[in-house]
Amino acid sequence: MAVLFDEKNNIFFLITENSEYQMKIDEYGILLHSYYGAPVGRTDMSYLIRNVDRGFSGNSYECREKREISSDTQPLEYGCFGAGDYRVSALETVLANGSRTADLRYKSHNIRHGRKELTGLPYVRDMGDEADSLEIILEDEVARLEVSLIYNVFAEKDVITRSAKISNISQDEIRLMKVASACIDLQHKDMDFIHFHGRHAMERRPERARVAHGIYKVGSKRGMSSHHENPFVILCGHDANERSGECYGFMLMYSGNHAEEIETDQTGSIRVVMGIGSEGFEWRLLSGESFETPEAIMAFTDKGLNELSFLYHRIIRENVCPARFKDMKRPVLINNWEGTYFDFDEESIRSIADTAHEAGCEMLVLDDGWFGVRNDDNTGLGDWFVNKDKLPGGLSAITEHVNSLDMRFGLWFEPEMISEDSKLYREHPDWTLSDPDRKPVMARNQLVLDMSRKDVVDYLYESISGILDSADISYIKWDFNRSLANVYSNATSSDEQGEIAHRFVLGTYELLSRLSTAYPDVMIEGCSGGGGRFDAGMLFYCPQIWCSDNTDAINRLKIQKGTSYGYPVCTMGSHVSASPNHQTGRETPLLTRAIVAMHGSFGYELDPRKLTAKEREEIKEQIGTFNKYYELIQKGRYFRLTDESDEDYFVAWETVAEDGSEALLSLVVTDVRANPEIPCVRLNGLDGDGRYVADGVLSSALEIPADKDEDADSFEGERVYSGYALMNGGYAFDPLYGVYPAVQVHFKRI
Repeated sequence: MAVLFDEKNNIFFLITENSEYQMKIDEYGILLHSYYGAPVGRTDMSYLIRNVDRGFSGNSYECREKREISSDTQPLEYGCFGAGDYRVSALETVLANGSRTADLRYKSHNIRHGRKELTGLPYVRDMGDEADSLEIILEDEVARLEVSLIYNVFAEKDVITRSAKISNISQDEIRLMKVASACIDLQHKDMDFIHFHGRHAMERRPERARVAHGIYKVGSKRGMSSHHENPFVILCGHDANERSGECYGFMLMYSGNHAEEIETDQTGSIRVVMGIGSEGFEWRLLSGESFETPEAIMAFTDKGLNELSFLYHRIIRENVCPARFKDMKRPVLINNWEGTYFDFDEESIRSIADTAHEAGCEMLVLDDGWFGVRNDDNTGLGDWFVNKDKLPGGLSAITEHVNSLDMRFGLWFEPEMISEDSKLYREHPDWTLSDPDRKPVMARNQLVLDMSRKDVVDYLYESISGILDSADISYIKWDFNRSLANVYSNATSSDEQGEIAHRFVLGTYELLSRLSTAYPDVMIEGCSGGGGRFDAGMLFYCPQIWCSDNTDAINRLKIQKGTSYGYPVCTMGSHVSASPNHQTGRETPLLTRAIVAMHGSFGYELDPRKLTAKEREEIKEQIGTFNKYYELIQKGRYFRLTDESDEDYFVAWETVAEDGSEALLSLVVTDVRANPEIPCVRLNGLDGDGRYVADGVLSSALEIPADKDEDADSFEGERVYSGYALMNGGYAFDPLYGVYPAVQVHFKRI
């Protein structure tokens, strides 16, 4: 068992291959967090807790004579508001009498093999007796409130998940004002904090800062996980880098409002609290009712950031994403959006399919504009019936033609949204999130459907099902193109409005679950203006997510790198788009765009009819290369090889087969220089004693200065390298010239 309890000393041990997590029940029933880190051989680590009498840190009544024992300074497993712990809280409640104090003490626990599923929420799946679980029940005897802290230990994968279940066992109503999924106090740590900020079209930019005294809070109030702050944070040692150092990861499996809070207290301990965002949140918990929080995924390593990323990549690919798509070959697709926008008809879509098929594409995705009266982004959302003016033969005529080319067909939806100018709005204006007697906030001239309502979810299920039943559709692109505002439900009482933002997310999860169950072979790609809902909650239903609306290859280097800290390559929707790029106007070689996009779920976002015959032939070669290395790219170990100090010159990354038999090294020059330094990168993850040859190369470095004789495509293909040589000495490239030149080198162990 990965979960053990020492009855004599009241210690819980959660043990994985390379980490150990400890909690201890003290003599007053307070659950203390005593350790999380590298294995310590089940030594009682509570010796690290030093109780000191500190002024203005009060004591529980039973400890009034032991002033050194204070809930304000002890490392707690789940800190609550009101009982003398002045740090950021995991739980804030209001009782029927108005009291806001919560004081939790140990009541009981259960250890079991396997795990329980969460109700209506995503979770880390147990894919065959992988997990052991622990439930610790804490109770506030005065409030008659129980808090179950639930831990699932995936020992071989070095991952621990946490969630909480709050149960009202009193006769009165209790209001939850804040309820976190995880709270942890790390003692004697001096660390850095990495979060992933951004904006639309520039998501998940890592930002690293030293954790100082005070409170750091990141999160989203937008009704979705957001482009602006991803629900994933890292704590790491000051000296931690990609290859070494202590790193802790905390990821919330949730797609709505979230908050991650980090506080260094007066003793120097670091507290991390993660869960649903509390601003605007209020949940009525009636007698006998319970509330379950989203699940948080925790991981620790002392081997650096790349190793931490690997732990998340593996658990998400194997235990979070739908199992039926894990080993399915993802088709290389062509999406018409940047090729045509709303300006298309049946004939043009057929023509795009024909040309894309000739270039080797395996699926056509018809994007926005096929439904209702939808010729721009001002009308039609919610009217999920075919626009017969554009598609007189309906979707079946398109899908039959696409299928005749031995291609699959995919379709765009934006289920949670509605246009004022739509049949649905005229029939059901009350189905929107909107305040009474107030003009709503608009974005893209659209409103948001109230997903907390069963009738809305039912309507969407029936409408989307009708479309899926009408034609051979194997893929859905599920978009979400604005933040929530005016979060008010016209079907809910005034004292339940604080529940709507969370119920909205639950409604979306319900719709995704129903559709996935009814149409198990239809793959859903998540999207929210690109990467605005790129989180582990959506990945539970959608095995891939459109990484960003920004398809510029050079911008994508940063976006995809930032995403890679927590999410695997196979989840990143990444396409080759036209040049000049539609978002930036930048011109980039077709091969450079392809090398960047290959490290994702590969596809094209352009009008292939506008390409030259030579370019279409290049695309065919690129698709062949991607398919050749598909298993390596999608399932291999991903390594970031450059850091910020290198990347003003070039960016490099690598994917390695799990057995070390092959590796794919990619490099893009972002600042071409005269008389340049030699780009040299150290590979990672190889078999040190193995012997490797570079047996394949792609290069877009085609423009060479007149005074240089070397062939830009030359490389030492006959040379044999040891794995240690490539990892410790590195691989040096000849100077690369041209417009954003890129090189991809494949190494094979011989």
